[in-house]
Amino acid sequence: MNYFKCSKMFLSRWPDINKRIFRPATLGCIVCSILASLLFALVLIFAEAPDALAAPKTRIKFSTLAPEGSSWMKVMRSLDKELQRVTEGAVGFKFYPGGVSGDEIDVLRKMRIGQIHAAAFTGVGLGGILPEVRVLDLPFLFRNDREIEVIYEKMNDYFTARFEEKGYILLGWVRVGWIHFFSKEPVSTIASLRPKKAWMWEGDPLVEEAYRGLGVSPHPLSITNVLLSLQTGMVDTVYASPMGALALQWFTKVKYMSELRMANATGGVLITKRAFNRLPDKHQKAIREVSKNYLEKLVKKVQEDNNLAITLMKQNGLKVTPLPDADELEKFYAVGREVQAKMKGKLFSQSLLDQVESHLKALR
Repeated sequence: MNYFKCSKMFLSRWPDINKRIFRPATLGCIVCSILASLLFALVLIFAEAPDALAAPKTRIKFSTLAPEGSSWMKVMRSLDKELQRVTEGAVGFKFYPGGVSGDEIDVLRKMRIGQIHAAAFTGVGLGGILPEVRVLDLPFLFRNDREIEVIYEKMNDYFTARFEEKGYILLGWVRVGWIHFFSKEPVSTIASLRPKKAWMWEGDPLVEEAYRGLGVSPHPLSITNVLLSLQTGMVDTVYASPMGALALQWFTKVKYMSELRMANATGGVLITKRAFNRLPDKHQKAIREVSKNYLEKLVKKVQEDNNLAITLMKQNGLKVTPLPDADELEKFYAVGREVQAKMKGKLFSQSLLDQVESHLKALR
């Protein structure tokens, strides 16, 4: 019997049942009312029972900026169901979506003290653990999707091992996607970008250096404060993936999106080795395999959502600023090369940069 469905039906009809049957005009009916109240309480217990019975023995606390209802969370909840199935209810996730655990830097702090066990990060969070991973976020590094796919394939084993050395297990990459400028006035040249009140994710050395090379004086803010800052006029230009701008509602406070792509933002899912090692070997294997399968699906879904987001935002009045001409585009690429030169030895080594550039050279 499905007690949950029965209890919902009983609860929905309770006022009518009580009115028709239990009229406490006599002592007998008073007794009936008491019995009915006990039955009502029992139904409430059964209504809660399925969730309680289904709760996994080990719950991995998982944080993400992705809001509830997003493709991100839909896939993650499917991942959770599959993980519980293959572990026979032994392991599952408890999600904290929509940034309720704070910015990525806040989440890192909570992971280090064990309050959060796993999280989805952009390059900012990943770089807080392993700075050299930001080589994947370098501005104007990639030209197309094929280059990105090859680099991640070639460099995966290296970064997986390096994260493990830092105390984290990389369950999979989930790239945020191509990053565009979103602004109240068009951005198509470096000259048009310089006077803007541009937002910078607080504590991000890579974007700080990129803006320095572009001659922009940024306003560093937590990502959770950007929408309000756009509303008040503190900033008038931000950078984001199309899906990010849509989900965070930033596009409602700007008028333009640049066709120019600033970078392709990395992203990934990590779990602390401390939490991972508490799992028996068979469950460690399960979480690796299930995560790999579902996160690969999520990468494709994110790409689709980014394309759909552009369409939706355009339908709601957002205008796309065309690419600059070849000469102006080369100026942006030159800034990218300057950032590479200045960040080597700080975020990543020359040898790591050489590996990436060697793979890219083979494709061009």
